[in-house]
Amino acid sequence: MTHTKRSKVKKLLSSSEEKSHVLLKGWVRTRRDSKGGFSFLEINDGSCMKNIQVILNHSDPCFLENDDKLTTGSCVAVEGRLVRSQGSGQAMEVQVEHLRVYGTADREKYPLQKKRHSFEFLREIAHLRPRTNTFGAVMRVRNRLAYSIHRFFQDRGFIYLHTPIITTSDCEGAGEMFQVTTLDLAQPPMNQGKVIYEEDFFGEKTHLTVSGQLEGEVYALAFSEIYTFGPTFRAENSNTSRHLAEFWMVEPEMAFCELDDNMDLAEEFVRFLFRDALEHCAEDLEFFDQRIYKGLIENHRQIVDCTFERVTYTDAIHILDKSNEPFVYNVEWGCNLQSEHERYLSEQYFRKPVIVYNYPEEIKPFYMKINEGGETVRAMDVLLPHLGEIIGGSQREDDYEILGNRMKKKDLKPENYSWYLDLRRYGSAPHSGFGLGFERLVQFVTGMENIRDVIPFPRTPKHAKF
Repeated sequence: MTHTKRSKVKKLLSSSEEKSHVLLKGWVRTRRDSKGGFSFLEINDGSCMKNIQVILNHSDPCFLENDDKLTTGSCVAVEGRLVRSQGSGQAMEVQVEHLRVYGTADREKYPLQKKRHSFEFLREIAHLRPRTNTFGAVMRVRNRLAYSIHRFFQDRGFIYLHTPIITTSDCEGAGEMFQVTTLDLAQPPMNQGKVIYEEDFFGEKTHLTVSGQLEGEVYALAFSEIYTFGPTFRAENSNTSRHLAEFWMVEPEMAFCELDDNMDLAEEFVRFLFRDALEHCAEDLEFFDQRIYKGLIENHRQIVDCTFERVTYTDAIHILDKSNEPFVYNVEWGCNLQSEHERYLSEQYFRKPVIVYNYPEEIKPFYMKINEGGETVRAMDVLLPHLGEIIGGSQREDDYEILGNRMKKKDLKPENYSWYLDLRRYGSAPHSGFGLGFERLVQFVTGMENIRDVIPFPRTPKHAKF
């Protein structure tokens, strides 16, 4: 082959002019042989949903040399002429002049021979599933959403902060954390029946983080507005379609921001992300609308165009109680809203995204600001139809004494959070923030039912392969 710069399939398919010489590289999706002495290969390189057709003449030496290697899954480099297609389904195609096979795929063993496979089957071959149309589309959408998140906050002057993955703090207070240690688990150092963590690598008990929020507050009270976007971990033994042990969170923290400001930003953020996906992921969203969830694109347009409903937790409980719906989980003031409750509010009652705010103090973490009367805190959740909660946030408690007392009430030792309390001792300010589960977002935008299918390598109970 001559030295030619590679062109991606997306660019070749969008070309309006024929070209005498192009080079493309990718993987064979299908092969069809005609009686007229030609083979038609569909090549994809991941740059877009569509394949490009390349045509080989059976009398050409490059075909004769590679005939038995040109199977589904093989990787090839093709040089030739880009011409207007004579068939239907594509505007342009490549007439092959030179061909090189980088890697073969045994036609009897390659597991992606069929066009349709169950998602359960594909999870067992997570290293190969990116080559399917569905997972190619999922990852392109995921990529665009990640870019859009950075763009949203960067355009508004937020500082991007990298918070630690290893921590001594349990932000949520639930205790469902993965422990990090270098101690010999077979014979850890003990004293009176207790592990001596002073001999561990960090000198104290440490875990993988469940949130970057607490550290984010440190920098918000210096830079005014920051955001984190990184991996978080939760050792929750749950095998539902909504839970992962390792997932990504987007967490902005803003000084001089109260609950209403927080809800405004969350609503603006969600609408921005969906608008951007509609604009830049049109081909992939059309695929999801046709194959995964009918009406997906129209749902997204409604989110972009509507104003989110806002309702207090107390009013939401009243609506649910009067609904006469056969909920699995009982509804009463003080209960945690379950997915079925959240979806009823957003799908059936309001028929639009909903922000529920002012939750009972008893069911929320220590760091949320108490409302007058002490029964509720300034917390808020954003609920989307067909999904439920996508954002959870609050105004943070900025009073030193109140925060210390809440820690004690939640069985936390204030001395373990001295640095966090210092933020209230030295130049405290009203501040708020929220967290958006990135995989939940990708799940909703794509219409995929299982959260394990919107992350490259899902980590769940008893499963950490690949």
